[in-house]
Amino acid sequence: MKKKKNNVILIMSDDLGYETLGCNGGTSYNTPALNELAETGARFESAHVQPLCTPTRVQLMTGKYNFRNYIGFGLIDPSEITFGHIFRNSGYKTCIAGKWQLYSYSPLDESPELRNKGQKIEDSGFDEYCVWHAHHTEEKGSRYKDPVIYQNGKYLTNTENKYGDDIFCDYILDFAKRNQTKNFFAYFPMALTHRPFEPTPDSPEWEEFESYTNTSESKKGRNFDTVEGWDDNPKYYKDMVEYHDKIIGRLIEGLEKLGLREDTLIIYVGDNGSPQEVCSIMHKHDEVCGGKGLTKDTGTHVPLICNQPGTISPMVSDDLIDSTDFLPTIIEATKINSPENFQIDGRSFYPQLLGNKGNPRDWIFFHFDPMSPRSITSKSPAAAKPLIRFIRSKKWKLYEDGRLYNMTNDRDEETPFLSANDNTEKSEIRQSLKNVLKNMK
Repeated sequence: MKKKKNNVILIMSDDLGYETLGCNGGTSYNTPALNELAETGARFESAHVQPLCTPTRVQLMTGKYNFRNYIGFGLIDPSEITFGHIFRNSGYKTCIAGKWQLYSYSPLDESPELRNKGQKIEDSGFDEYCVWHAHHTEEKGSRYKDPVIYQNGKYLTNTENKYGDDIFCDYILDFAKRNQTKNFFAYFPMALTHRPFEPTPDSPEWEEFESYTNTSESKKGRNFDTVEGWDDNPKYYKDMVEYHDKIIGRLIEGLEKLGLREDTLIIYVGDNGSPQEVCSIMHKHDEVCGGKGLTKDTGTHVPLICNQPGTISPMVSDDLIDSTDFLPTIIEATKINSPENFQIDGRSFYPQLLGNKGNPRDWIFFHFDPMSPRSITSKSPAAAKPLIRFIRSKKWKLYEDGRLYNMTNDRDEETPFLSANDNTEKSEIRQSLKNVLKNMK
């Protein structure tokens, strides 16, 4: 009998930086499920992604740097081959449950020419889907309480008093149960812990809280808290982090009951740094404020945990990882083939998961142009984010404009080294990194 290949479940949290998890030294939140996943698996200390969600997701799903295939925020090129296509074409059953937001992000008064320009969830390579924000922005509704969820061609009508990520978790477990004897790939891009900051089912205020509905988000929920703009208050971020950990624990427990843990590679990663208004404590005394949207480490440094009992032994790695590396890693883990002439920029870190040295990176590269081409037409100030390109080794970080930082001593990037003041060592480092940047076109 032919041996069954590895299953893969790829979990991506939303707006949760490296500093939030206890296994990484965080002390502000209780994250027992993820701590245990890290203690019994592989934990990476130098995983970086793009500073915002769409740029990261496009890289994750295609294995390519953004300068090759990024078409705009909230969009993925409809012609792109995703990991869903690759796994389905390799005989895997495929499923996505969670946040989509890659088909049509443009509000009517902003960049209307970009509406409907992304990839439909139906065309993204997944046999089954259960997602939030499948269509237009103004139709997305709540992602948390009373969520608006599009499942296999229909909107769910029975979500009152239910919670989005609970529904997504249940769907993935049901999918796994129905495909126990088959090879499967499940992608779980969680809604948590993205704004709006809201009570979870474990919060005391859950019952009295009225969720966001399908009306203008700027007018929802204002009567819930006496503080004007309560949804900008991160007081519920702690509840959200801890509930997201609880859901992951429930997913793992469900896989164990199905007898699928040893057959399933679980990968957990964040999509960008924590919200800037959230400050957390690491190692009991160091305050780290989120850097979502920033190109500093607080915007790109995220947790990464991989676990598969019997295959991955407990380990901690300082190897550099970026978001293009996940596709080649899961391709190698499952021994499937990528499409012919399919370009992948990422580098597999699967050998490291098996305890081998592998082929670790000397650098990671960022092409960060999140709002292009909105910056040309949009009325929103947020759309005017400029293109930023930089390259980072473990110690050094070089921006295309010439700023060089020693990341060992200056993680907040307060003191740039300029080329006019370079000594021989810095000049050689600068030139080496500059040569890599020049080739990224």
